[in-house]
Amino acid sequence: MPRTRSFVQVDVFSTSLYSGNPVAVVLDGTDLSDAKMQQLARWTNLSETTFVLPPTVPEADYRLRIFTPGGELPFAGHPTLGSARAWLDNGGTPRNAEHLVQECAAGLITVRRGEDTLSFAAPPRVRAGALDDDYLKRIVAAFGITQERVLAHQWVDNGPGWAVLQLATAEDVLALEPDLALIPDAMVGAIGVCPEESEYAFELRTFAPGAGVPEDPACGSMNAAVGQWLTSTGAAPSSYRVSQGARVGRAASIEVTADTDGTVWVSGAAVICIRGTITL
Repeated sequence: MPRTRSFVQVDVFSTSLYSGNPVAVVLDGTDLSDAKMQQLARWTNLSETTFVLPPTVPEADYRLRIFTPGGELPFAGHPTLGSARAWLDNGGTPRNAEHLVQECAAGLITVRRGEDTLSFAAPPRVRAGALDDDYLKRIVAAFGITQERVLAHQWVDNGPGWAVLQLATAEDVLALEPDLALIPDAMVGAIGVCPEESEYAFELRTFAPGAGVPEDPACGSMNAAVGQWLTSTGAAPSSYRVSQGARVGRAASIEVTADTDGTVWVSGAAVICIRGTITL
């Protein structure tokens, strides 16, 4: 039988309300079927909808399931930060005072609590390396550019299936008008360097037709894996900021930091905008 459950909506990666990427969080996902979770994710029509569950391992504070309108993801970044904020706001007490541990299909994700932000430790990539020629050609065609404009390309897959192309400038990235019908199953991004006077190092856009999301306003998982790639090769400093969402009317600010041990952290604001209940 349906029952009332606590529900919040969190704006992630922006300190200006309604300018980041929203995530819907059901704070009690117990006894919900996969089909019911997927139905709600289609109905909210957000990039992701999450469901908080009791952990199944003693190291975790809670378990999280993450759904897009098109299916379940093993890991996603902005839902991780938004759900952590929701869990804490709902009275959750982590085992460790300095961080909490989220269990998800990709494993255990550490989330640190800052003064005004939350940060998650990037999970390991399940696929890295250059894209194969056929896939690169398909993406280039969908982006409406020539292959000569691609400075570098890489698999940056930490679960969702991400690939990324590096273009010369942020302006090149913002100018893209992709034909996603040419890559209906893709999970792909484009990144370019911002002007020197900008407060940001890079502009990033992510397109996820394979998950039913044409363009994600702010993508933590891609920023995490791209950060692992760029900082490990020296193509980016150990700490930098990324702008995302301008083409969809958002103003996301994402900070990427690599520790000396190589751990990459993705940080941003997570502000609860809606509190209430949902009947499921």
